[in-house]
Amino acid sequence: MTSVTETEGAAVDRILTIAAQFAQKGRVATAQEFGQGNVNDTYLVTLDSGEAPFVLQRINTHVFRQPELVMRNMRTFTEHVRQRQRTDVLCAERRWDVPQVLLTQSQQDHWLESDGTVWRAISFIDAAQSFDTIQSLDHAREVGYGLGMFHHLISDLPSEQLADTLEGFHITPRYLQQYESVLEQNSMGSSPEVNYCRAFICDRTSLAHTLETAKAKGLLPLRLMHGDPKINNIMIDAVTGQAVSLIDLDTVKPGLVHYDIGDCLRSSCNPLGEETDQWESVCFDLDLSQAVLQGYLSVARSFLTPTDYDYLFDAIRLIAFELGLRFFTDYLMGDRYFKTQYPDHNLARALVQFKLTESIEAQERSLKAIIQDLRR
Repeated sequence: MTSVTETEGAAVDRILTIAAQFAQKGRVATAQEFGQGNVNDTYLVTLDSGEAPFVLQRINTHVFRQPELVMRNMRTFTEHVRQRQRTDVLCAERRWDVPQVLLTQSQQDHWLESDGTVWRAISFIDAAQSFDTIQSLDHAREVGYGLGMFHHLISDLPSEQLADTLEGFHITPRYLQQYESVLEQNSMGSSPEVNYCRAFICDRTSLAHTLETAKAKGLLPLRLMHGDPKINNIMIDAVTGQAVSLIDLDTVKPGLVHYDIGDCLRSSCNPLGEETDQWESVCFDLDLSQAVLQGYLSVARSFLTPTDYDYLFDAIRLIAFELGLRFFTDYLMGDRYFKTQYPDHNLARALVQFKLTESIEAQERSLKAIIQDLRR
């Protein structure tokens, strides 16, 4: 029988061997688990040559069924941004880093193992850190600035140049349809938490269509979006405290920037964080939302339209609801999409997002007033 120690040793050797495929100079020294992503497995790789470390990731092909398109997208828009940085005035004023796709020894942008597992490597953003919760109003403004800068630098890249690698991703009506299908097929036990989630969704089914209806009417344009601009994907310079990069680039694709804006605010303006077990105390912080929007609009005014502003509140409300819907659906399906740490983890996550949605709704007038003041 193979011992646990031997099994762990084989796993470490495997990771080191894969990492070596991307090491252009020097030998791989270490590969340590890195970050707290919900989808991909991530490692920080160091080299014995003193060269910069890099990030190694196993792409979750259950989620990203066409990983080669994910990598093509990533190369397309990162190369576009690096070209634009050479002439963009904003990039001359302060640091902004774009993760670089690293190639294998055979000059491929990913490594395919014999068992079908797909790996990729990207450059490491050094002298920077991320946070799971907002640390201050200045931090909130920098988070908003980071998303604004990301959108600014890809705003002139035609959306048709990137493939839709996650069809239906951030299309809220499709998540609602999936939920309703799962509900018909699954018999679930009853609990106060489950009943609360079901009633919450039932009361807001019309909300799911808000942004997609506006897009269908031509009110909101199709642009490129990040797809997951939560707090811990926005890197902050360890010395200056300024936003310097957006990471986790698998989900960059054509879509509505409103989903990004809503997701950023949803993530930033919950002081208790996404993983809190105090879900009944979750609230949406208006001061933080104002700071995030100030930072975002300091860059994004260059490309937003008047109608874009009209749908900002809807986006903020919708994305918290959408994520709660996704968490609850995944819970009903047996946790197929999001990584979980314990039973009912996705149910707990859904409760947090639904409570956040309630708080946003309760402060609708104040939040709309902030948006109106900032659009002037």
